[in-house]
Formats: sequence, C-alpha cells, structure tokens
Amino acid sequence: MGLGKFLHSHVEHADAGGTIERARAYDIVGIVAFAGQRGRVFRRLAALSGARPGDRVLDVGCGTGALTRMLATRVSTTGTATGLDPSEPMIEYARHRAPENCGYVVGEAQDLPFDDQSFAVIASSYAIHHIPAAARQAAFTEMFRVLRPGGRLLIADFRPPTNPIGAHLIGMVSGPAMAHNPIDKLAGLITGAGFHVTAEGDQWPLLHYLQATRPTLPAALH
Repeated sequence: MGLGKFLHSHVEHADAGGTIERARAYDIVGIVAFAGQRGRVFRRLAALSGARPGDRVLDVGCGTGALTRMLATRVSTTGTATGLDPSEPMIEYARHRAPENCGYVVGEAQDLPFDDQSFAVIASSYAIHHIPAAARQAAFTEMFRVLRPGGRLLIADFRPPTNPIGAHLIGMVSGPAMAHNPIDKLAGLITGAGFHVTAEGDQWPLLHYLQATRPTLPAALH
C-alpha cells in the first residue's frame, strides 16, 4: 500500500484526494516532508494572509491545524481563527492542540457553514487539490460569500515538480489528487468567484500562492 493510500480515505472521485483519516500519521509525515521547517513555512503563509490583531480568520481545509494555529497567533487574543476540514479525525486531532482563540469545524469548502461576510481573512493551504474538480468553483464562490468586502484571501497549494522522480514522491504522500492538481487554474477560479487577484508567487518547498481581495463594490459598479 502506498503512503498516499494509507493516509487517505477511499474516494469516489478520480480527480480528488478525499479526506485524510490518519491524522497523527499525516502530521508526522508533514513534519518529515518539511525537513523540520514546517513551522517556518506556515508562519510565512500566515504573514502572507495579511491577518492582523482583531481579525476573524477562516482556514479552509485546515488538516491538523498547523496554519490555523499560526493565524490564531497573528490575530492575537482580540481575534479568532477557525479551521474547517471535512475529516472528523483531523478536526478532532486539531482541537487538542488549539489555543483559546482557535476553533475547528467539520465541513466542506463548497458548503461553508457560516453567515455571509463573516470573516476578514480566508486562507487555504495544500487543500484545493482535495476538492473534486466539479466543486472547486463552488468552493471559491462560498469563500467569496463568507468574506467581508475588502477582506483578504490567500490560497496556497503544491507546485508540482517537473522532475519525474520528485513528482512521484509527492504523489506518494498526496494520493491521487496530485494527478489533478489545479495549480494552473487557481487564478481563473478565484477571479471567477468575484475576487481580485493582487499577487502570486512561489515559496519553498514546491508551493505556489495567490493573494486576492473581495472588492468593496459590486463588479458592475467598478
């Protein structure tokens, strides 16, 4: 059994990786894969999100909550960070490590259980490729709905290596979703939901990110 199959649940969609059920094993694999630099990587992502003290922040596809906890630190005790993931084992694992201003919810990106304009910042890391392709636009539309006007969006996902050996190793960890990684479609999905992309770039290791905002006025009024 490959490592990806071990970590992931069985999925009916060939274009998504499904939920990750073995939270502790996933956490250990993540620490090893980042060569001991996972904390630095997620601190950088939290900074790129633009989260500030007092903000209410959502982490979509939070996994074991590493980024959520970094976001909770940035918003300080006057703000809150909420992590959302479809895997109950991942959410349960994350809850045991949550600071007081950090909470976790079981749910799907394409059907967010939050009110309109609930958050100042939305972030998502290493998660979009797990969403079935047919549901990805709906996921970004939902993020647009729950983000307040002027709010900030950060999306980061694997930048597939061009080296065949590297691609195979990443696929072993990520499961079947890596074969359908939407990295080249992210900008279109984000703008298609109504966001304005403000920046994009690459980060170590094999990570591509996009920053965007929700306009303060409807598109027709710009």
